[in-house]
Amino acid sequence: MEENKNIPEIPTTESQESIVASGSKRDWTSYFKEFLMLFLAVFFGFMAENYRDKLTEEAWAKDLAINLYEELKVDSAIVEIKTENRIKQEKSLQELMQYFEDSSLTDVSKTFVVNFSYGISFRTPSLFEPRTVILDQLKNSGSLRYFKNRELQKLIGDLSVAIYNINDRQRLETDVRKEYINPLIVLHYDYDFHRMLIKDSVSYINAVAGYEASDEIIPFEFKSLEKFDKQRTINALGIYGVNALSSTRSVHFQAYKELNSEILKLLRKDYNIVD
Repeated sequence: MEENKNIPEIPTTESQESIVASGSKRDWTSYFKEFLMLFLAVFFGFMAENYRDKLTEEAWAKDLAINLYEELKVDSAIVEIKTENRIKQEKSLQELMQYFEDSSLTDVSKTFVVNFSYGISFRTPSLFEPRTVILDQLKNSGSLRYFKNRELQKLIGDLSVAIYNINDRQRLETDVRKEYINPLIVLHYDYDFHRMLIKDSVSYINAVAGYEASDEIIPFEFKSLEKFDKQRTINALGIYGVNALSSTRSVHFQAYKELNSEILKLLRKDYNIVD
């Protein structure tokens, strides 16, 4: 009878179920905690990554905005200079047309020579070649999406169209110049006058401006007078001045200037850019 006292007691069915239930409860809580910790780690990691990306994009947008602003600001000054040069060139062409209509070409005036130089001999001072380094980067790299302002995105797209139109019009001007203006220079320009005018000056336009402001008179012979076609010349100057130079300036230069101004205004507002 005493030997039976050392035999371990076998748990009842009820006590076994209690033990199993207790173990299952501890395992579920542990799994839930592990899941929760993992979820929070992934969630906050995701949020941190998004926040870091947002800061990076904002920094890129700021840099692009500043660079674009500087590019457009420089061109806004240049296009004004080119506009003034065109107005002077158009005026010179108008005065030349009038001179050819009713004045003698055997002994031309100094005013005629100055207008001939500004109206016909010049080309580069009237050309406007917008800078597009940052603009191209925005379009080609997809960086335009960093600008969240939809109006700004639209204006930048419109500016690209305006630049295309300016370049297209200036190619047309080049074609008109080659066909109608260059032959006038080849036939009638006095390169002896040109040589005496330039002297030590590195810029033809500065040399002409200096000559215009001075009391100096440099002889100018209108060459090949016997080959001069008055009506054709007047019409050629009209086409070049009105249909080419003036049209490009009043329509396409003006469109560019207005867009440039609006974009600069939005960039200053959105990115706190101070001149």
